[in-house]
Amino acid sequence: MATWTSTSSSSSNIRNTSTIFSCFSSLPPVFSQICRKTFTPFAGPRKKRRRSPLENMSVALPVSPPSPRTYSDDQPFLDYTTRKEDLRTAQVEDDASSPSKTVPRRKKYSQSPVKCFGVDLTPDNIAVAMVYFVQGVLGLSRLAVSFYLKDDLHLDPAETAVISGFSSLPWLIKPIYGFISDSVPLFGYRRRSYLILSGLLGAFSWSLMATFVDGKYAAASSILMGSLSVAFSDVVVDSMVVERARGESQSMSGSLQSLCWGSSAFGGIVSAYFSGSLVEAYGVRFVFGVTALLPLLTTAVAVLVKEKPVTASAWRQNNNLPDPGFLDTFKTSIVELWNAVTQRDVFLPTLFIFLWQATPHSDSAMFYFTTNKLGFTPEFLGRVKLVTSVASLLGVGLYNGFLKTVPLRKIFLITTIFGTALGLTQVFLVTGINRQFGISDEWFAIGDSLIITVLGQASFMPVLVLAARLCPEGMEATLFATLMSVSNGGSVLGGLLGAGLTQLFGVTKDRFDNLALLIILCNLSSLLPLPLLGLLPRDNSDANPKENNDIEIKSN
Repeated sequence: MATWTSTSSSSSNIRNTSTIFSCFSSLPPVFSQICRKTFTPFAGPRKKRRRSPLENMSVALPVSPPSPRTYSDDQPFLDYTTRKEDLRTAQVEDDASSPSKTVPRRKKYSQSPVKCFGVDLTPDNIAVAMVYFVQGVLGLSRLAVSFYLKDDLHLDPAETAVISGFSSLPWLIKPIYGFISDSVPLFGYRRRSYLILSGLLGAFSWSLMATFVDGKYAAASSILMGSLSVAFSDVVVDSMVVERARGESQSMSGSLQSLCWGSSAFGGIVSAYFSGSLVEAYGVRFVFGVTALLPLLTTAVAVLVKEKPVTASAWRQNNNLPDPGFLDTFKTSIVELWNAVTQRDVFLPTLFIFLWQATPHSDSAMFYFTTNKLGFTPEFLGRVKLVTSVASLLGVGLYNGFLKTVPLRKIFLITTIFGTALGLTQVFLVTGINRQFGISDEWFAIGDSLIITVLGQASFMPVLVLAARLCPEGMEATLFATLMSVSNGGSVLGGLLGAGLTQLFGVTKDRFDNLALLIILCNLSSLLPLPLLGLLPRDNSDANPKENNDIEIKSN
């Protein structure tokens, strides 16, 4: 169920999931309520009154929600650094806008007449879409990496799968990036500066691959660094997405996620065909060099993010130092993050997502079979990748047009059953049954990849929507990143299980006798999580009255 780097990942599921897969003091809980309301000064002393338990609620307390929704997106999530700055910002904004308090707050964000997937293409939205586009276009290097590990380093399928899992490790600690982005401003900015830094890190890592790397350990380290670059930028833009998606209905959240992953799929289309032809014509080193230029787009679009500098003392700004209570803030945030994740409404859906992603797959073994046994060239595999990139975009469109209002349980049930059945068709290619019906290996591979990818992308979209809607207000980047890290962790575990099964069945770079059995076992294992569908929320997808057709991401 995962792809090569999981920077889509799953990377397609961790990026692949990924991405394809943002989010990571002790003040009284009532401050979280103050930060959400307009702060206006009052004249004279105010009589104190005793607060009821419902007013003094925190994430860890099992308070009955005011609405029948099963996810707790209205409960406060406290963070000293973030809340303190939000309160100061609210005071400044209210003072500046006091003469015209009748103007709706939402109008301060400009709207664009141009829409994509129902989302206004404002500068912030364009920046988010471009970062996802870069994630997709970085697929230019995936075939080059696969051929480099197979032909230059002469690794077996199991070793390749292990390196793939190792390179996905940065996607498992995304909550740390979320906490850093939320709590440690870099040069006065929480988002813009980290986007710039991520782009520079990615350019550096692929430059190493193009020049100095000549062994499997050095290659794994450089790929790991590039994965870290994409994962960190993913957390930053996802924090902006989650702020807008929280509180929206399933369909509106789905529209915003469709813009993100549609941009990623479009980037994959742009790079797909050339990923194979460039490898065949110029070699893998040249492709790595071209890939090194792409992360610089993330650095460039960071200027589009409309972000106000974080208010801090002049001393801390001049010395670029965190608050004196940084460690205390970190400990408190970890405790509160744990309290939020262990809530029933968050923990049970997250457990299902992990198990759903943790089923083994045979991607590495199939790559070796198609190249070493069937003789597929890099150029042809580039064409297959082009088809799968288009199919990924079609999968996003399928979800956005027909499935975003369907209950989550039904989506997972249908897509898992059909996905398992379609995945078994790879046995036809391995055994040659397709040739008995007059279908060439090339055409069968293209058609099979097209159908499987459409369904796979459509089934992965609900994971993103569910994770975004589970985030309470507060450290959106941290909590969303935590949920997606759990998903990515399941995908990495699935890849490692697939590597173990590949080794167990004796499938190597030139032995494929048991490959059909490996494919059957991996695909049937996808059905194992279905009895746990009851862990998902039983919700009314469009019950939110706040839904409207104009979606925009709020600037920080």
